[in-house]
Amino acid sequence: MSAPRISIVTPSLNQGEFLEAALESVHSQGYPNLEHIVIDGGSTDGSIAVIERFLPRLSYAQIRADEGQTDALIQGFSRSSGEILAWLNADDLLEPGSLNEVATHFMTNPLNQFVFGDSAWIDRTGRFLRQKREIPFHRFIWLRTYDYIPQPSAFWRRSLYFEVGGLDASFEVAMDADLFARFAERTKLRHVPRVWSRMRTHSGQKNVRLRAASDREEALIRSRYLTRTSGPRWQVERMAARAMRIVWRAAIGAYQR
Repeated sequence: MSAPRISIVTPSLNQGEFLEAALESVHSQGYPNLEHIVIDGGSTDGSIAVIERFLPRLSYAQIRADEGQTDALIQGFSRSSGEILAWLNADDLLEPGSLNEVATHFMTNPLNQFVFGDSAWIDRTGRFLRQKREIPFHRFIWLRTYDYIPQPSAFWRRSLYFEVGGLDASFEVAMDADLFARFAERTKLRHVPRVWSRMRTHSGQKNVRLRAASDREEALIRSRYLTRTSGPRWQVERMAARAMRIVWRAAIGAYQR
């Protein structure tokens, strides 16, 4: 059985400090059926030079102003042709061998539509900080705590992405949580306890800079599925979800360094 085509979209804007490492983490995989698309919003740092060096290995690269990260991703996925889709932000990394493991999972589990692995936190310089071992997707916990699916370790079938209408351009920060929530309406979100990515934490991170916007968007997602998101009963439910998550993560050794 031939390896399925995997399409990775990398949105980029002034991430020249990290971009080369991100792109290299994709191409050093040696995956035989890779489609890598880079959508740059018109960087003014060293990003363009990095992209130009990788052009022979990229399936498509676009360098022009866009409407932001979500718009860049929508454009990238619209140009993709892979059976399996994912995105890698310009400051994150794929773990070596991850694409082969993802392909094997989908080939041996043909009914699975979505899978996510674990990740690891790294600092600005790429130094390992700690593991991010995760529990399987649990709707009650996920909706009452936060989106704990590590986005760069998430992969899904092309058919599922277009079935739900793809990314919603109205989301600026929590576009991944919104997409995963809609995926969960159609299929089981599978989890594999394998590290498939490294997520970089630094002061320029979008989730750090736009925390208030992220909170608003996550609240909007919850409001679609929950009848209450305030009041005493809501607080009890949140406490219960947090306790369940802590106990579950402790049981799988998530807090061990």
